[in-house]
Amino acid sequence: MKGKLIIFSAPSGSGKTTIVRHLLKKFPELLAFSVSASTRERRDHEVDGKDYYFLAKKDFRERISNNEFAEWEEVYAGNYYGTFKTEIQRLWDEGKHVLFDVDVKGGLKLKEIYRDDALAVFVKVSSEDEIIRRLTFRGTETEKSLETRLGKVRYELSFEDKFDVSLVNDNLEETLVKAEQLVMDFIAS
Repeated sequence: MKGKLIIFSAPSGSGKTTIVRHLLKKFPELLAFSVSASTRERRDHEVDGKDYYFLAKKDFRERISNNEFAEWEEVYAGNYYGTFKTEIQRLWDEGKHVLFDVDVKGGLKLKEIYRDDALAVFVKVSSEDEIIRRLTFRGTETEKSLETRLGKVRYELSFEDKFDVSLVNDNLEETLVKAEQLVMDFIAS
């Protein structure tokens, strides 16, 4: 089996992580999660190697120089995120399709590299007020970090038309059903 890539990208607060987690539970025999590398601080509930591969900035930059990433970005000032080429191959070798939860630019880079073997899904909500509500509910944002994220949300929304499909996440149950169908249709194609 030739593996495929299913890429979920979205501005913060749109629900892409919730969708990805649901798909992994729904289709464990078909899908595996691509763990990204990051230089940001690990949150208390996160596990290295499961949520992210947490790296020092120096180590991350060295791996960039060694061409170890399929894609990478400096997503927020000083915080790098990227996808190891070996991570994708490892999951393909397990006979799985690779599921991504990545930022918008990373998602577009993966689509550019893997073309027809990748489905790029842009997840969004219909209003900025809903994004603010979701980000505030998380309890992980300061007033300053919330404003930074909102600026990035506005910027990322400008890339929506570059994705294969958009998925509006205003009603989670409906969105999950649509996401399941998107994935199954793409895998079958």
